[in-house]
Amino acid sequence: MLSTNFVDGAPVWVDLGAPDVARAAEFYGSVFGWKFESAGPEAGGYGMFAQDGEVVAAVGPLTEQGAVASWTLYFRTSDADATAEAVRKAGGTVRAEPADVLSAGRFAQFTDPAGAIFAVWQPGSTKGLGAVNDPGTLCWTELVTPDVAGAKSFYSDVLGWESDDQPMGEFTYTVIRPAGGGESSGQGGIMALSPEMPAVGATRWQPYFEVADCDAAIAAVTANGGTVLVPASDIPGVGRFAEVLDPDGAQFAVIASVPA
Repeated sequence: MLSTNFVDGAPVWVDLGAPDVARAAEFYGSVFGWKFESAGPEAGGYGMFAQDGEVVAAVGPLTEQGAVASWTLYFRTSDADATAEAVRKAGGTVRAEPADVLSAGRFAQFTDPAGAIFAVWQPGSTKGLGAVNDPGTLCWTELVTPDVAGAKSFYSDVLGWESDDQPMGEFTYTVIRPAGGGESSGQGGIMALSPEMPAVGATRWQPYFEVADCDAAIAAVTANGGTVLVPASDIPGVGRFAEVLDPDGAQFAVIASVPA
């Protein structure tokens, strides 16, 4: 389960790269009720999504040539530079070298050996998201990859994750948690990429946002120009979820979790 008591390796931030920040703010405001708060002119259009006074995500304009709209997950590190070296050693690629974000913290962005993009955050004055697990906030992270075994080894070397393979009918789902975490500290999963999966970019990290009503959330997505990739489905003991695209093609999932 996610927490705002952040430890190394845990999800600490999530942001959206969008071709039109104002349009994205309108869409996510309609779907989740988020309020957009600009980080100021010095931030180059970057800003926060807030709910009930807490930062729950962020958004900024696309800056790389050829980049497409997408969500990026950030995991906590105590040393972004050391993590970058670990990524190189483990066969990944450093997309953005470690850099300071004023006094807020230090970040770096990477691509794992199978092509999934992720990032790390070394906290300064900004520790991370203000709320998780509540409706309208990040509640799970998921990696879809053609090489589950390779992913487990890579992220163990880079972020120290522990993992647990759990059979789920016809396939196995790998639950990941930070080093030293107990069974209740599961923060995400790894699943094998299959040809049947509808996806943009195939190999990917995907955020899950908690909702009170999965079907109502899907209706809001489609009413505001989004697209449903995976219709609402029930996972016994877990919840009802769906995978969707926003109007610019950024992929994410919504889930109404079974109460703990």
